[in-house]
Amino acid sequence: MARFSAFALLAVPWLLLAGLVSGDAVLDLQNKGRPSVDAQIAKSKTCTKANLQVRREWGDISATDKKAYIAAMLCIFNKPSKLDKTKFPGAKSRYDDFVVVHMNQTLNIHGTGSFLSWHRYYTWSFERILREECGYNGTQPYWDWGRWSADPEKSPIFDGSETSLSGNGKKTAHRGSSFAPAGNGGGCIETGPFKNITVHLGPVSPAIDPAPPRNPRTDGYGDNPRCLRRDISNNLSSKYSRTQDIVALITSSKNIGTFQDTMQAVTPGGGMGVHNAGHYTIAGDPGGDFYTSPNDPAFWVHHGMIDRTWYIWQTQDFAARQQVIAGGTSMNGGFGFGGGGAKMQSLEDPVDLGVVGNKVWKIKDLVSTVDGPFCYVYE
Repeated sequence: MARFSAFALLAVPWLLLAGLVSGDAVLDLQNKGRPSVDAQIAKSKTCTKANLQVRREWGDISATDKKAYIAAMLCIFNKPSKLDKTKFPGAKSRYDDFVVVHMNQTLNIHGTGSFLSWHRYYTWSFERILREECGYNGTQPYWDWGRWSADPEKSPIFDGSETSLSGNGKKTAHRGSSFAPAGNGGGCIETGPFKNITVHLGPVSPAIDPAPPRNPRTDGYGDNPRCLRRDISNNLSSKYSRTQDIVALITSSKNIGTFQDTMQAVTPGGGMGVHNAGHYTIAGDPGGDFYTSPNDPAFWVHHGMIDRTWYIWQTQDFAARQQVIAGGTSMNGGFGFGGGGAKMQSLEDPVDLGVVGNKVWKIKDLVSTVDGPFCYVYE
């Protein structure tokens, strides 16, 4: 398989779950599950109503709060990296530290038993660093894919305004990948707060043609300065990340294995899970690169919604859907359930984020948003 389609390695049959959804049925499911979360908070030794944080959709937070989040992100773009410069010469900033951690663990955190818990800790750690190192007082926002699926470019996330995460790339002649047709951009972003950001790491698995310049190192850790490119369109969002698609994922997945595999699925010509649909809706470089996708600032609101979707799925049967796991420890061993002799993942396995984590946690500590290091809900 060509390297540019590395997201597509996460291939399982897509469950064609349809049906019309009226109103915000995802929110209805979230509200339905909230009493079980409140009951858990009442029993928790670490998470209380007094320290509970609330995460909200980008379109629902004030302009002041949007600007505060953007300012904190720009702050860590300008803080120096804490990584060894001889090992990771392309890591120039504190933000790049997050990208390197993702690059370094990519094949062990996708299509594996730790996909959801690893990214929950990773996204929370990003929120924590924004607070502790750049004075941010808010929480990690999320991108409700269904809300903006018809035209993501016009959403407040990508409209190019000063309160957006910057707009689409300049419209240029280009080709898409084997799983995402060319969109409306393809070039450098020229609007919004991140228009002057320089990407240093990668590419490793570029998903846009023409591809960005090759990295001076084969592992992608060399310094390869270039602009941030995007190729946003509704090609995928209008088919695979609508409200009814999110609802179907939540209500038709009876166990954690089915839920996480359906979420990550890519079947050529057949369908796509919300995880990959979101990444390929952003597309470009580095947004469409399997390894370096966190280098696009929109990664975090996308994975905020990944976490929210898991949270809602968990709350539909909260007691039975926390301490559960399915899958192997390596994507190379076979998708989802560790085929090819791969070691099976355990709730006792450690999750280590190195210089961006606050400690090494076990997976079992990361499966609830109101226990372990976490204390937050979605509204």
